[in-house]
Amino acid sequence: MKKYLFPVIMLSLVFVFAVVGLGVCSTAATISATDYKAGDTVVIEGTIDPGQDLYIAVSSQKTFAPKNTKGVHETKQLAKDAKDKEFTTETSIPDLYYMLTTNPEKFGKINKKKFGGPSFFTQKGKRGLYESTMFTLLNFNALDAEAKASLATIKTEQEWNFYKYAHESSYGINTIVKEGTNVGNVTIFARSVLGDYNTGKNYWDKGTSIVLDKTTGKFKASFKSFRHTPPDTKFDVYVNGEKTGNYNVKANGFWLELGGRYMHPIWIIIGAILVGTYFSMIGAAGGMLMAAFQVMVVQTAGPIGINAANVLRPSNMALTLFSPLGSFYRYAIKERRVAWPVGISFGVGIFVGSIWLGKYATKYLPMQSYKEWLAILVVIMGIRTLYELTPKVMEKRKSIKMMVKKFNEAVAKAKAEGTSVEMGRIEPVKTGVTNYRFKFWGETFNINPLLFGLLGVGIGVVSRSFGIGGGFLLVPAMTTLGALPMYVAVPISLIGTCFSSIGSFIGYLLNDYYPDMWLMISIIIGGFVGGMLGSRAQKLFSEKTLKIVLAITLFFLFFRFFKIEIWI
Repeated sequence: MKKYLFPVIMLSLVFVFAVVGLGVCSTAATISATDYKAGDTVVIEGTIDPGQDLYIAVSSQKTFAPKNTKGVHETKQLAKDAKDKEFTTETSIPDLYYMLTTNPEKFGKINKKKFGGPSFFTQKGKRGLYESTMFTLLNFNALDAEAKASLATIKTEQEWNFYKYAHESSYGINTIVKEGTNVGNVTIFARSVLGDYNTGKNYWDKGTSIVLDKTTGKFKASFKSFRHTPPDTKFDVYVNGEKTGNYNVKANGFWLELGGRYMHPIWIIIGAILVGTYFSMIGAAGGMLMAAFQVMVVQTAGPIGINAANVLRPSNMALTLFSPLGSFYRYAIKERRVAWPVGISFGVGIFVGSIWLGKYATKYLPMQSYKEWLAILVVIMGIRTLYELTPKVMEKRKSIKMMVKKFNEAVAKAKAEGTSVEMGRIEPVKTGVTNYRFKFWGETFNINPLLFGLLGVGIGVVSRSFGIGGGFLLVPAMTTLGALPMYVAVPISLIGTCFSSIGSFIGYLLNDYYPDMWLMISIIIGGFVGGMLGSRAQKLFSEKTLKIVLAITLFFLFFRFFKIEIWI
């Protein structure tokens, strides 16, 4: 027996030295918990071989490939981008993936990023109104063997290319990653490679701490998990290429299934009441303001594989449909100030544009350039609305001037007597396809219903393209082209937005784009209540005040369309 002892010992020593010589590390790590709530800080600590850098890959078990999407437009867009970015529709990556490391330079580099303003300002990211920095991932062939080995679940060049696209392309972030790294209100890129914030002070590293003692190999790393990680998302953790454990992220609030966000419906209802009140008073911008509320407050994202806009838009239709219904009873039945021939003509035109022609606009017109042309149109209407308030124009429009005078006299009388103001009623004089004449507050107005029906077709296309009611175009069109007072234009606008909302909503359903049900129900409730409040509040303001508010809203939309983020 003894004669075999020496050879066994020698073979064991040779094996140990061989393992060390091959660089295989002895890694031990623990995760502070098996379950976290979305937004909690995940802590990982343990030991690696002395002298090594630390690479912790945190990878969701659920993966996504372009072929998995059910979106009509996403299927085409991702297939097109796959050819340009050198991955395939079969290429699969984790839904959420982070690399925590003491050596970020192995995976990418910090570059300057220009952003903000129209496309001719920001072409290829070289120009823009603002400048920031971002962490740009290297190409796969620029990664060394150590970096590639530490990636764990991302193994091939195509997977890395898809990962890079999903985190650095705005379409990839809004469709796949759903987690933006923002400067002000603008998303620059998505979190991917994270370093110690105390060392680098990079804005994308906030909430991340990495401490490594290279002498002993002991480390402690922590990072703040994504606040809107879907409920019951399981993650695997790899330390320097070796799997060391896993954890689960649970719900942290009321989860909007298709909205892809945590938010209690009561906050959405409150927001919809405020927007619906404003919308019913002005007859414009309700859809855009609700969209802004979804983007900035709710942060509607959509499920993995569906672009955020294709959940936001059909959800938005709830406000532009039900807010007008909340105010329409008062405008149409009680106060009788709806010019029905104009409203119906407008509505039919908008319906045709939104359900039929609108789908071609969204298919063939690039969204960015479309928005920019729309921005130019919006600012022209804003300037025109203000121009209408000049004494020269008001003098020419004697009917509106006399109506405003009578309204102001009625307001003064009501205040003196402590009563409420009674609005004037529409009194038809002549009804025809091309000529509709009516009286309002004793003044006569003429308008061509057919002309506004054709105009409605164009507004319907805009409505379908952006998921809005189109009121911000309807009201200025009626006050400028039709020379109608705001008190008449707003009720007509609400008819138009009802038709555009119905047409657009049907169009989305035909393409299998569905709203988040809880989000839509909350918007319906808030929009209906806001509509009733707005119809009562409108008569508290003069014609001049309503037009000034409308103009301010149009200029606000101009800044939003052109991405001139003046509040950054």
